[in-house]
Amino acid sequence: MASALNPDICVIGAGSGGLSVAAAAAQLGVDVVLIEKGKMGGDCLNYGCVPSKAMIAAGKRAQGMREADKYGIRPVEPKIGYGPLNDHIKGVIKAIEPNDSVERFTGLGVNVIKAEARFKDAETVQAGDHEIRARRFVVATGSSPGLPPIPGIADVPHFTNETIFSNRRKIDHLIVIGGGPIGMELAQAHRRLGSEVTVLEAFAPLAKDDPELTKVVLERVRGEGVQILDGIRIEALEGGEEDKGVRAKIGANGQTQWIEGSHLLVAAGRRANVDGLDLENAGIDYDSKGIKVNKGLKTTNKRVYAIGDVAGGLQFTHMANYHAGLVIRNALFRLPVRVNTSAFSWVTYTDPELAHVGLSEEQARKRYGKIRILRWPYAENDRAQAERLTEGFVKVVTNKRGRILGATIVGDHAGELIQMWVLAISKGLKIGAMTGIVSPYPTLSEINKRAAITYYLPSLTNPLIRKVIEFLRQFG
Repeated sequence: MASALNPDICVIGAGSGGLSVAAAAAQLGVDVVLIEKGKMGGDCLNYGCVPSKAMIAAGKRAQGMREADKYGIRPVEPKIGYGPLNDHIKGVIKAIEPNDSVERFTGLGVNVIKAEARFKDAETVQAGDHEIRARRFVVATGSSPGLPPIPGIADVPHFTNETIFSNRRKIDHLIVIGGGPIGMELAQAHRRLGSEVTVLEAFAPLAKDDPELTKVVLERVRGEGVQILDGIRIEALEGGEEDKGVRAKIGANGQTQWIEGSHLLVAAGRRANVDGLDLENAGIDYDSKGIKVNKGLKTTNKRVYAIGDVAGGLQFTHMANYHAGLVIRNALFRLPVRVNTSAFSWVTYTDPELAHVGLSEEQARKRYGKIRILRWPYAENDRAQAERLTEGFVKVVTNKRGRILGATIVGDHAGELIQMWVLAISKGLKIGAMTGIVSPYPTLSEINKRAAITYYLPSLTNPLIRKVIEFLRQFG
């Protein structure tokens, strides 16, 4: 006999977005059921953001040993223990796990059900032996790596982000399919950790970012020995000789060649996790990109919200958390909400980092026509010089009246430096607000202020201003 539950909110999926909804609702005294068939913490904790950044951190230390001579220290080639490296990655996950655990959420008052969820009808979800009839449902099931339609891909062993962080042995030659953020981050990390790496990208690497700044990243990654083959077509995949490794047949400019590697990583797109939810039973529309939602994140069933990756759009952990906040405001307080990504930011954690918020130069020109572009290089910053981190620059876009429209930074700690511009754009600030900031010296943050000051440089040669200054001089 199935048990009947009647909570205020039923959350399906215990990834970042689902956990944020469940925690906030429970702490506000709301009756919450949370359903998760897999690991608590979802993709971000177990297969994505956390393990990848742990691997990137290890690769950065290894590269620092190779490049120590620029500080007057004898460089050495690091000796990498691939078992201990994997222990480091798992240790980072384990340190964060308690925050996302069943025990923690049970302690908050959430009823956690470890089972597969499916909609029985428009008002009911079945999960194991439980039937849940909630006032509101939140689908937060995330996404999974997708396999591109390449002949032979299903027949060759391959990693995805869900499996590569379990590897405990050296990878001799990693072929990466996909030159987006995940592909480029892991390509550089594996190269720094001792692997030969080849990236295969059908279009342009890091194509969603400003090419003026991605050029800096790609030059560094190539300079470290990663082979990036872009604008190519992958015609086939097959096992290597004696069934060892993998071979990729690629075509470009009317010619074909074979690329051979020991391992394959597929990092070319993701698909929304909707299989098995029986969304049709609840009258919820979806397609290959995910569940269809309105600007308030409601599905075609007004009792059901969808948030994060499963709702399509930008696939980031912080987007799922942002969605969660909107759902709480609307579902609990009946406040009108609308998704607004004008001040949304993202970071690609290559070295150097690549961070962006707001409109790109191309987008701003299309929307506003006349704009201003402001730049300032790391090389003109004293802290950057002291730490030999002079590669990169900040690029800011304003309208002709100085309102900040967007910013992109390539360089060390770009993900931290972008925060000032996130705040500025979210508050609708003009560039003058940035020039009035007094940053401690010496810090990298001064780069942002120096870029802002360049907005006023044309005024220094304005004849009218010169005349005003000359006039005022007459009075002492």
